[in-house]
Amino acid sequence: MRLDKFLCETLGVTRKQAGRVLKSERVTVDGEVIKSGAVKVNEHEEVAFEGRPLTLSGPRYFMMHKPAGVVCSHEDAFNPTVFVLLDEVNAEKLHIAGRLDADTTGLLLLTDDGQWSHRITSPKHQCSKTYRVWLVDPISPETAPAFKEGVMLRGEKQTTLPATLEKVGDYEALLTIQEGKYHQVKRMFAAVGNKVDALHRESIGHLVLDEHLEPGEYRPLTDEEIALLG
Repeated sequence: MRLDKFLCETLGVTRKQAGRVLKSERVTVDGEVIKSGAVKVNEHEEVAFEGRPLTLSGPRYFMMHKPAGVVCSHEDAFNPTVFVLLDEVNAEKLHIAGRLDADTTGLLLLTDDGQWSHRITSPKHQCSKTYRVWLVDPISPETAPAFKEGVMLRGEKQTTLPATLEKVGDYEALLTIQEGKYHQVKRMFAAVGNKVDALHRESIGHLVLDEHLEPGEYRPLTDEEIALLG
């Protein structure tokens, strides 16, 4: 494949823009700066833009340890977004599979594979999500049975699907839900007279947040991890 066509596909630029990128000496092939778009490249050569390798290897999948104070959006007039934490070519082509509130931390998945993310977010697939929850008031003995039965959220016409509450302490619990309604965890506890003080998503399905990722860090998913939610 011609180098300029390769850049068009990996950088999402026009042929003319690819020529300008090449002339700027920001593209290397196996470490050597190349300025000609006519140069042929193959799958065994490493093409890099500003030091970052480019690939035609298909969809991308990342997990991020989302910190508090950033929003799950491409643009926001008041807050930084999770996308400013990504050092990836064409980061704007990624989307979030299961958003988190600005003040919620934990496991966040980003991809450009729409079918894969649909299996995570679609209510019919009932992909479980587990949250560690800290409460303002002590957890009452009636909370776990109520969540298992399903609670009516304000503004909804049906109760929530059965959810599992595992009490960790008087003010701390693990909650596993099978759906993803707007502010669902906070609204569930509000429905039983309590208030969420802090919220952290630990897992989606069988995929658990990498304990080595610090808040704001991310990494690609392994093939095995991708298959867990496939």
